[in-house]
Order: sequence, then structure tokens, then C-alpha cells
Amino acid sequence: MKSTGAQPVRGNRTGMQTSPELAEELIEGAANAAPSSDGGSEIIAESRTDYISEGFPLGSMPAMPVSEEADADEDQAAMAVFLDKLSERLAFERMGVRLYEALLNKCEALGETKPGPTLEDIRHIGGEELDHFLMLNEAIETLGGDPTVESPSADIAAVASMGIMQVLTDPRSSVPQCLQVLLTAELTDNAGWELLIELASNLGYDDMREQFETALTHEEEHLQNVRDWLSDSVMEKARVDES
Repeated sequence: MKSTGAQPVRGNRTGMQTSPELAEELIEGAANAAPSSDGGSEIIAESRTDYISEGFPLGSMPAMPVSEEADADEDQAAMAVFLDKLSERLAFERMGVRLYEALLNKCEALGETKPGPTLEDIRHIGGEELDHFLMLNEAIETLGGDPTVESPSADIAAVASMGIMQVLTDPRSSVPQCLQVLLTAELTDNAGWELLIELASNLGYDDMREQFETALTHEEEHLQNVRDWLSDSVMEKARVDES
């Protein structure tokens, strides 16, 4: 039967309830201490507002050649949006390759576990991420863009994914913990491909749309695999023998 008693305290003593007397001393000390500066969170907000009001953008897109037949302003604006999102997916797929390389390294070091991905599972997904990266690289070049450009959306994607990589490369993280952050990556990846498909369709790039739809099919499989591996791993750890 499931235990309803308190869990034993092991090495983690970060919670205040593990030491009530010291907790009271900590609260008292905080109450009596003088603040290191005047004001509170409103001062931070004011400082941020000053920077926000300056209106500096997070990067920019390079000028793009446009066709003579189309309206120059509208064509260039639409192409800039499309290339920005292509660059974002390119950056994310590049990171995806590295994420699965890190997971492979983790599983090689710890050994395959059941439930969980096999080394071949990880290599397969990493290979598809690399295929997506190369396909996006070609798509950008086909449009006359530069795949080495870091667009504003690509910059954001790179920053947002840094925490995921940090978990995967932390020598202390377990495979289920790595799968937890990979779930975040795969959810984001699926949504990104869906938006890219919509953009390609609206702009009339049907060949690219078909390629992106194939990539989305792969990503949906990645998402389902990671979701299943994580769920099975957590449930296995939480399983209690009933007697």
C-alpha cells in the first residue's frame, strides 16, 4: 500500500522546516537587517523602463533582394519575416543536434536503462535533427539569404535553449531529468515547425512547405518518444508494490 508517512530526511537540508530554530533566527535576522540600498522592486522596474524606452531592437535582418514584379516594400517585409523564422529554426535544429549528442554522452556514461531511450534511439533522433538543419540551410540559400546570419529570432532561440543544454551537460543530472528538459525543447520545436509551415504556405513556397511538413512529422515522433520515455521513467520510479 502507498505510504502516507513523512519522507525521511536524506542529504537535502535546504528546507526551513528541517531546522525550525535556525529558521526563526534567519527570519529575525532578515527583519532586523538594514537594506543595502533604497527602494525595492520598483527601482529595478524603473531602470528597465529606461532601457526599454530607448527602443533598441534585438538585432536586425540584412537587406534582401526582391523581385521586380512584386511590390518592393511588401515583398521585402514578408521575406524578412520568413528568413527570420527560418534562421530561428536553423538555430534550434543546430541546438537539437547538440542536445541529443549530450544525451547520448550521458546514456553512454550511465548505461542504457529501461524504461528509457536506447543509444540507437538517440542517434536516430539526432540524425533527423541534423537532416532538418541541412534542409533549412539549403532553404535559406535558395531564397538568397545567408544561413550564417543570426537573426533576432535565432538569437532568442539560442538564449532560451541555453538552460536546456546546461541540464543535459550537468554531470549530476539523471536521464529522466534530461528527458524533462528535452520535452520542453520538443514542444517548442513542434510549434516552431507549425508556424514555419503556415508562413511557407501563405507565401506560396509549396515545395518548402512539403519539406517542413515532413520535418514536423519527424518532430511529432520525437515529442511522443520523449513524452513516453519520461512518463515511463517517472512512473517506474514512483511505483510502489501493493501488498
